Amino acid sequence: MTKLTKKQTEKRNKLDLDKFYNLSEASSLIKKNSNSKFDESIDIAIRLGVDPRKANQMVRGVVTLPNGTGKKIKVLTICTPDKEKEATEAGSDFVGLDEYIQKIKSGWTEVDVIITMPSCMGKLGPLGKILGPRGLMPNPKTGTVTMDVAKAVKDVKAGKIDFKVDKYGIIHAAIAKVSFDHEKIAENASELIQSVIKLKPSSAKGTYVKSITMSSTMGNGFKIDSKSL
Repeated sequence: MTKLTKKQTEKRNKLDLDKFYNLSEASSLIKKNSNSKFDESIDIAIRLGVDPRKANQMVRGVVTLPNGTGKKIKVLTICTPDKEKEATEAGSDFVGLDEYIQKIKSGWTEVDVIITMPSCMGKLGPLGKILGPRGLMPNPKTGTVTMDVAKAVKDVKAGKIDFKVDKYGIIHAAIAKVSFDHEKIAENASELIQSVIKLKPSSAKGTYVKSITMSSTMGNGFKIDSKSL
C-alpha cells in the first residue's frame, strides 16, 4: 500500500469504519478519502448466507452496470470466419479461431473476456486448465457462448459483468472507478446488489445478505446498511 502522509493518516483516523452507510454516503466517502495517483477501482464485497458447496445454493449471474465499469475491457472473440466481421465491428479487440487457440495453448491470456460460438467450444474445452483459473472460460450462463457474438461483445463493452459466490460465500466485483460521480457509483452498486438479491436460492435459510462492504483499491472498507437498499 502507498505510504500515507501525516495529514492523510490523520484524515483516515477520523473515519468511523464501524458505522453503516447508505450507498450514496459510502460512495462519497470513498472518493474523498482516495489518496492514490491512479484511478482506483471501486470494489464491493457481498457476504451471503449460503453454502457454495451445495449446487442448489450456488449464486451466479450477470448484470449490466448502468454506468459501465470505467475499465477498458479487452475482448477476444473465438468464432468462425463468417462471424469475424460482425465481431470486429462490434468492438472486439481480438478476433479469430485457430491462431488464438494456439496462442492460448502457449500461455497467452492477455484479455479480460472471451466470447465464442457453441460450435467452437469443442476447441476451447481442452484449454480449461488455462482459462478456468483465470475466469476466462466462456459459459452460456454468462452470455459468452452465443451465436450473436456482436451483441455479446457490445454488452461486455457497455459494462456487463458476471459474478459468482466464492467458496467463502462472498461475491467480489469491481463496479466503478473513483473518478465516477458518487451517484453513478451508487447506481452501479445498487444494480449489482439487487441482481444478487433476486438470485436468492430457495434452499438458503436465515439471513441471505449478511454484510456488504465497499472500498477503493487502496482504501478503507465502508460498511453498507442493507436496510437502506
